[in-house]
Amino acid sequence: MENKAKPSFVGLIPFLIFVAIYLGTGVVLQMKGVGMAFYQLPAPVAVFVGIIAAFILFKGSIIEKFDTFLEGCGHQDIITMCIIYLLAGAFAGVSKAMGGVDATVNMGLTYIPAHYIAAGLFIIASFISTATGTSVGAIVSITPIAVGLAEKSGVPLPLILAAVMGGAMFGDNLSVISDTTIAATKTQGVEMRDKFRVNLYIAAPAAIITIILLLVFGKPDHVPHIEVLAYNFLKVLPYLVVLILAITGINVFVVLTSGIFLSGIIGLAHGDFTLLSLTNEIYNGFLGMNEIFLLSLLTGGLATMSTKAGGIQWLIEQIQKIIVGKKSAKIGVGLLVAVTDMAVANNTVAIIINGSIAKKICQKYNVDLRESAAILDIFSCIFQGLIPYGAQMLILLGFTAGKVSPLDIIPLLWYQLLLFIFTVVFIFFSINEKIIAKLDKNKVKAN
Repeated sequence: MENKAKPSFVGLIPFLIFVAIYLGTGVVLQMKGVGMAFYQLPAPVAVFVGIIAAFILFKGSIIEKFDTFLEGCGHQDIITMCIIYLLAGAFAGVSKAMGGVDATVNMGLTYIPAHYIAAGLFIIASFISTATGTSVGAIVSITPIAVGLAEKSGVPLPLILAAVMGGAMFGDNLSVISDTTIAATKTQGVEMRDKFRVNLYIAAPAAIITIILLLVFGKPDHVPHIEVLAYNFLKVLPYLVVLILAITGINVFVVLTSGIFLSGIIGLAHGDFTLLSLTNEIYNGFLGMNEIFLLSLLTGGLATMSTKAGGIQWLIEQIQKIIVGKKSAKIGVGLLVAVTDMAVANNTVAIIINGSIAKKICQKYNVDLRESAAILDIFSCIFQGLIPYGAQMLILLGFTAGKVSPLDIIPLLWYQLLLFIFTVVFIFFSINEKIIAKLDKNKVKAN
């Protein structure tokens, strides 16, 4: 996938067409008052238009261009990413069908002290999104309960919602089965375990300070009665097993397949589904990943075509004009994915679009790719959790019946703000490099 062509802005035009169609459709529909406006046009269709533009604009025969496109689609990193998406979808689907999400929520609400509602909801949302790999899933599961607790306790509803959003984005950023983690690690060619550890050192302080702030400012006027809800710890177990196995460095395919089997066995034992319906849950999990699967495949092909046409190299040269060294290269990568996320309102899409560009920039400036993977994921999740038109914010506000606006919540999104501050501090003081050096030293000792 190396670029041998001269830098050319023309090579970037198909990507710009893709983003313009995707963003433009969302803006127009938003102005017309369509719900979830930025999610009405399937991203794979938008990128398909960009691919057609590439075939028209780029030099060479149709056969040559098609071979280049297939080379990108079939690249090992792209195929690996796509298979992981399918397995992650199957695990999430089977685990939810056997009651894993409900059990996790109920367990969290059982042990959360009623005095610490806001902080407790942040922690529960963090665990659910980390375990399930989806911030949207965590928000859908917890927000109805959170709204009720806010009404009973007197804690301002915007603060409660901000706590849920912060926790959901914490897990989205760190989860080993999150779309963003898969995209970030595979585009940079690093292990999930290594990215997780680098990422955790940045996210943990931000989360801890957020919890402290929520404990101080989230005290309820009235202590609500939280009903003791039934849950089965066995149904929470698959999430814990997958998380632990992934962090210990076991192959991700083995980890996710083990999680699917464990959730399936537990579901069968408790009568949540039959063997036949289990197979359907697995397949439904595959289908749930169709959009991101197709997007990754098609974007991989388009990226290779753009690279050979000189588009990626042209963009890198423009970015290099404002990059003066390693630290500014890291900030440049973060801003690149942040701006893209604000444009397309999808953090995974933003990472996929910028993955190959970020890798080339980091290799040029000797930035460790484990750190670049963490930066891509962190910046995309920060801004995805802030934009008013993102799926997370739209769904969160959907449970409030119009009582709360994005402007009420955004100033209270302390976790996202703190995560941004800590990331910048870690970059400028080269703390990540010290962490990576320590990790490498420990690996050598272990071997």
